[in-house]
Amino acid sequence: MTLAHLAASAGYTMPPLWRILTKSGYFLGLSAAVGATVTYAAAVRPALGAPECGRGDAAVMRRRTAGALAWAGVALLVSGYFQLAARVARADKGMPFGDALAPGRIGDFLRAPAAKGAWVAQGTVYLVQNAVLLLASAALMALFVPRARRHLDALALTALPLSLAVSLVSAIPAVAPKDADKVLDLVFGQVHIISGTVWTGGLALLAVLAGARARLSESAGVLWADLWRRFGFVALVCVAAVLVSGLWMSWKRVGSLGQLWTTTFGLFLLLKIALVLGMVAAGAVNQFWLMPRIARARRADATSSLLHLTLRHFPKVVWAEVALAVAVLAVVPFLTGSARSEAGSPPPLPSGSIFATGAALTLTLAASLYVTVRVSDALSRREAPAAS
Repeated sequence: MTLAHLAASAGYTMPPLWRILTKSGYFLGLSAAVGATVTYAAAVRPALGAPECGRGDAAVMRRRTAGALAWAGVALLVSGYFQLAARVARADKGMPFGDALAPGRIGDFLRAPAAKGAWVAQGTVYLVQNAVLLLASAALMALFVPRARRHLDALALTALPLSLAVSLVSAIPAVAPKDADKVLDLVFGQVHIISGTVWTGGLALLAVLAGARARLSESAGVLWADLWRRFGFVALVCVAAVLVSGLWMSWKRVGSLGQLWTTTFGLFLLLKIALVLGMVAAGAVNQFWLMPRIARARRADATSSLLHLTLRHFPKVVWAEVALAVAVLAVVPFLTGSARSEAGSPPPLPSGSIFATGAALTLTLAASLYVTVRVSDALSRREAPAAS
């Protein structure tokens, strides 16, 4: 049975093309801003300030970073505008997307009064969100100005909380959640989005920065070894957050394993899971194979080998991860409704056993990530004598 026939038989509604493009584009823009600013603060900035980093290499990296952050601001601004227009079109069913792009339509949407029972108008929430988005984009796009690049740290660190707030503010419900279950939906939803955008955008930023290798010195491998090590920790945290929040969201929308291949929603979710696991596998290659080799080359003071590993070999794997991440974002708009509703299953009912199972899975995941770090470190130490 084809996906189209399955969708028709299960009552799945395929999203229109404008919805697919605007939603995927919005998450791409959010990834660019959130991922780039968080990665700059957590990995790039500390590495550039380390004593091992040469002044010339630091200057090249700062210029490249400023340009990447400026373009991230453009991506956030453009994608945010189209996402807002998509909200207008969805609020007024039947409105063509082209009409929703008109500033007057957007203004009417943002000024609409609160619905009955709501503590705040939904348009007001989106008004605040897009005001924050404008501020974040402005802080990043200021880096197009050469003089402003002298204040890279201040602008990037200002844009960081603003970029995070773009997603957090949009999740504020106009109607107070009825129970703790709804609150957990909001919390895990934001954990999933923010950790995913940090992971995706951080990978993209470092892959772009690695393109400056022709202008770096022969000793830049030490800088990049430190960069990859620092981002590796950020990526591990993001992977854990994505998997834990994904488990909760999957349980809420999928009633049984069989629904993963008997419903349209389940098939799209399976595709997304496969792509995410591909990213995890690529990260495992970095953690268990490349990082130990980098550590070996660094301890042996093998300059040329270190440069090759950090600026030629490592970025190739990262670009593969970026491609998989973009594919994940392309699938996200198709995850509408739920497998439960398609299969006619009852809604999920939280219980003590469900929370206990979730806690056990979370602890197991945390333990596995800890083991990952320890094994990678052990491999690095084991290979060090061979290098000498």
